[in-house]
Amino acid sequence: MELLQLIRIVRESVKAGSEKAMAELTESPDHLTKSAAYRKYGRSLVDRWLQEKLLKLSPVRGRHSQLGIDKKKLEAIAAASNRITYLPVAER
Repeated sequence: MELLQLIRIVRESVKAGSEKAMAELTESPDHLTKSAAYRKYGRSLVDRWLQEKLLKLSPVRGRHSQLGIDKKKLEAIAAASNRITYLPVAER
């Protein structure tokens, strides 16, 4: 095997491996991980929506063991939850 062929094979292998690793690490465009939803909307709200079955965890396509939350459904539920209009504890 010539040196140039070996270099080409190694380059292609590194490129394929890095693309696969990046695909596994980045989030799916239509799903959020539970921790990402916590960061965006707060742990108590997301847990309450999951407990009330407004949201459900579902497998992310292409990732066998990872569960995610449908991003569009989460945003719709968050928009419909008008917690801004609730009275603060001190005013109740």
